[in-house]
Amino acid sequence: MTVQAYTVEQVAEILSIGRDKVYFLIRSGQLRSIKIGKSRRITDRHLAEFLAALEEVR
Repeated sequence: MTVQAYTVEQVAEILSIGRDKVYFLIRSGQLRSIKIGKSRRITDRHLAEFLAALEEVR
């Protein structure tokens, strides 16, 4: 099983939003993340769950 873990900056680029918005989504619990040392990472599963939740709202 291969898991991709993205940086906040990479997720911001993928979603075409700002870095601060990604941190806001993490703080508000809308986007899950993991912490490795001092670094924050968002796995491909976290990103998929976030996007699926957005689709459900519609």
